[in-house]
This record gives sequence, C-alpha cells and structure tokens, in this order.
Amino acid sequence: MNDELKQAAQRKASFGATMKAVFWSFFGVRKRKDYESDAARLNPVHVIIAGILGAVIFVTVLVSIVKLVVRSAAGA
Repeated sequence: MNDELKQAAQRKASFGATMKAVFWSFFGVRKRKDYESDAARLNPVHVIIAGILGAVIFVTVLVSIVKLVVRSAAGA
C-alpha cells in the first residue's frame, strides 16, 4: 500500500490540469472517460490542495454576494 501512495504522488499532471478537473467536478459535469483519465494521471496531493482552494474560493464568493445583497437591501 505504501508503494501505491508513492507511485500516485509521482504522477505528472500539471496543477492547472488538476484545478480544471476539480472545477468541473464541483459542477458535476465530468464525462466518465475524462474521470477515468484524471484518476490515472492526477496527483492526489494536487487534487486535495485544489479541492481546498476551490472550496475557499466558492465560500468567499458566496459570502461576498450575501454581503452585497444585505448592504443593498439595508440601503433601500
């Protein structure tokens, strides 16, 4: 099992490709073929980092939208 983790961490997909895969996964619109190729070539460490980064960006955007709506509703 330890060798499998070392091999997975040595995968060569770029961080940009990982971010793209995570972005589309957030929307749930990945083709099975793309999912299988991602699973074979993406570095799991990059996937975790990209997922956390995507979640932070998503929450930040939602909080900003809520603040904007509350501010405009309070001013009206």
